[in-house]
Amino acid sequence: MKYTNLGNTGLQVSQICLGMMTYGSKAWRDWILDYEEALPILTRAWEAGINFYDTADVYSNGVSEEVMGRMVKDLGIDREDIVIATKCYGGTHNQARNRWGLSRKSIMASCDESLTRLGTDYIDLYQIHRFDYKTPIEETIDTLSELVRSGKVRYIGASSMFAWQMSKYLYTAEARGGVRFVSMQNYYNLLYREEEREMIPLCQDQQVALIPWSPLARGYLTRSRDALQDTVRSKTDEFADSLYKNPADLDIIDRNVEVADKLGVKPAQTALAWVLGRPGITAPIIGASKLPQLEDAISAVELELPDEDKEYLEAQYTPHPILGHN
Repeated sequence: MKYTNLGNTGLQVSQICLGMMTYGSKAWRDWILDYEEALPILTRAWEAGINFYDTADVYSNGVSEEVMGRMVKDLGIDREDIVIATKCYGGTHNQARNRWGLSRKSIMASCDESLTRLGTDYIDLYQIHRFDYKTPIEETIDTLSELVRSGKVRYIGASSMFAWQMSKYLYTAEARGGVRFVSMQNYYNLLYREEEREMIPLCQDQQVALIPWSPLARGYLTRSRDALQDTVRSKTDEFADSLYKNPADLDIIDRNVEVADKLGVKPAQTALAWVLGRPGITAPIIGASKLPQLEDAISAVELELPDEDKEYLEAQYTPHPILGHN
């Protein structure tokens, strides 16, 4: 495994971040793995040197965070050796008023509840899951800054939003003497590259780490177009169906398989290697429901695509509607 700094910080993270959304409770999604099913994957990830893990309060209504905490305990991991990231905004199953969003009340309660589920007294990277149009930015920044100063949180970050919104957060933090976001968890892969227009250049300029979610396009970049509906998740994931309907997407899927065959690797490896090689990328967040999927991600860190293959993969891209912010 290779490691790098998380943006303009001294925090060292593995270049692969394991996304914990896949682990929790099947009551939330049919394709979720419970703890016993997930443990072999979690064990292998840790043994392979992955020290960066991302979850959220909304995943499996909090059970994903419980899985994260249980993993640290059962594998005997020293808390200082692992980087735990989680997110607030969506809340858990109780969607009553003030139980979600980025108000002071919501963030404070969400953080305390996440700490309890994670079984730790601090969170390494606490991220806002989405932009909150109903809460003043100043209130959110002040509250997050207080969490850092209290010791409950080490660093703060953000997830999908417009670049102008991210810019306002960064400016507000500076203007108020607050804590700045050190990372952006944005939606980015070979099939969706709209982030290259504004968000990625902004983050590069501001030295904000990019830790993209769905670098394999919810599995669409791991197989041929003929096998796109071969998994439980692909058969039930209406969100994925809404994302990848563009005919050009299927052409890129074909090209990715073609490049992988030429290089003697898996399509998942070429797709991840492409993301890892893009400017500003720190650590793509991958999901793995099977051990071979994890092994592909680990191997991708060592794969460098020839320039001609990168150009071939990129040539068919066409603009997409803005996605992933809701």
